[in-house]
Amino acid sequence: MECRVLSIQSHVVRGYVGNKSASFPLQVLGFEVDSINSVQFSNHTGYSHWKGQVLTADELHVLYEGIKLNNVHQYDYVLTGYTRDTSFLEMVVDIVQELKRANPNLVYVCDPVLGDHGSMYVPQNLYPVYKNKVVPVADIITPNQFEAELLTGKTISSQKDAVEVMDLLHAMGPDTVVITSSDLPPRLGDRFLVSLGSQRHVHPDGSRTTERVRIEMPKVDAVFVGTGDLFAAMLLAWTHHYPNDLKTACEKTFSVMHHVIQRTISYAHGENRNIFTVFTSTAFHQVRLTHYRPVAIDMYINLFNTCQMKLGKTSTRQYRVPILIPDIIFTGF
Repeated sequence: MECRVLSIQSHVVRGYVGNKSASFPLQVLGFEVDSINSVQFSNHTGYSHWKGQVLTADELHVLYEGIKLNNVHQYDYVLTGYTRDTSFLEMVVDIVQELKRANPNLVYVCDPVLGDHGSMYVPQNLYPVYKNKVVPVADIITPNQFEAELLTGKTISSQKDAVEVMDLLHAMGPDTVVITSSDLPPRLGDRFLVSLGSQRHVHPDGSRTTERVRIEMPKVDAVFVGTGDLFAAMLLAWTHHYPNDLKTACEKTFSVMHHVIQRTISYAHGENRNIFTVFTSTAFHQVRLTHYRPVAIDMYINLFNTCQMKLGKTSTRQYRVPILIPDIIFTGF
């Protein structure tokens, strides 16, 4: 059965962020993706120069009305990421609510992009919109530690704090919360990064249980753009296949992230660039989705899914997508 995603994110001509990071991997995994570009830039804003256009709330509404007029606005998922405008974000909420009225089973996956490492990199007036309007209608959210703390007003200094923060986020609306990165001390040593997840389950008798996962993933000494967009898209994909099994969904998601990052590092080394020092070309900080080949980079990575990507109306192309890697460690609570 066809599964269709409305992805409202940024677009760049050069590189992989926003819809450029999310759409192709989702298509590879068999999803139909309709993209609305919240911005259209020449490249991401980490470069010295960039040019482009920003979609306004009115222009977003016009695009959505066009879809509605043709009665092709039936969606299973909505995926959103970076935006800088409050009215645009409020229009996104209106669209999500209307789509949910048409399809009560629609799942809204939100990456609440606000900032990182203690500082915001979007206008501060977006914060109350996310907290009071966006998060309450979201089903899955993927904040980093700073964003989770900002949305709940609680600092994460321990795993107990993290659980309390995730429960506060659950109380705001989302049934699935994944804190994509944290400053918590890893049990496996400083070379690992700790992420945490929580999923509420409602059982037929009305009772509720909560599944918690803690993931430790190998660090790399480099910074990439587009990884958060790819992460949210992959979590969408794997929670679709494993809706009541957060551990497995996270396992698949972090596996993809690990593979893509390692491919990006290999690409940079192949270009005789050192990504572990500062260099002039920002282009080499971008994830290399087109260089992500289905070749096992570890002798133990041998489990694949075969997926089809539609090409027009008549032909398909098969891709083999690695779905498990032993380096992603679930250390438990």
